[in-house]
Amino acid sequence: MKTDFSRDDIDAIYRVIAVRRDMRHFTGGEIDDTTLTRLLSAAHQAPSVGYMQPWRFIRIRKPRLREQLYDLVQQEITASAEALEERGSEFLQLKVEGIRECAELIVVALCDQRERYLFGRRTLPEMDLASAACAIQNLWLAARAENLGMGWVSLFEPEPLKALLKMPDGSHPIALLCLGPVEEFYDRPMLETAQWDQRRPLHTLIMEDGWQTENEADDD
Repeated sequence: MKTDFSRDDIDAIYRVIAVRRDMRHFTGGEIDDTTLTRLLSAAHQAPSVGYMQPWRFIRIRKPRLREQLYDLVQQEITASAEALEERGSEFLQLKVEGIRECAELIVVALCDQRERYLFGRRTLPEMDLASAACAIQNLWLAARAENLGMGWVSLFEPEPLKALLKMPDGSHPIALLCLGPVEEFYDRPMLETAQWDQRRPLHTLIMEDGWQTENEADDD
């Protein structure tokens, strides 16, 4: 089946990609079930290696459980600040999660028994993670198109989180997704605005016919 897109359709896709942001500031509120199902359906349409569809989505509904997940993240924020040494105090000034304020909190995990899937994973077993990341990106872009913010939080110890959610052996949590209405979207990525880092120029990341250093690429 061939589907042609208009110039406006094409421009809209590139615009959504350009204005997507990793959001940390939310205004509470709710996401209706129809919209949430539409977003998760977009995630579920992601490509996956060997069509394994390794993603699992856990919607956190209980306030106490959300607070326990918040506590886990705060513990890792403290540990990360210590590990960052001279940048630790700078890191602590950043807002790196919106767990208490977001409308929906969703845990994304890799399914158990992934060893059964060898197609595309025999030499690269991490392709299950790559597949789940594609699902998260689909959800991110769909949320932005719906004018909803989303933030990916990875600051947690996996095993305590698995215990809290009664996840089976072999499964693995990879993301806490904060999702919901925001007052406004950041003009630029928050870590750029906070001067934590800057986006690298694209030409420094493109190589031809083998690995090149930046200086070698400039000499060609």
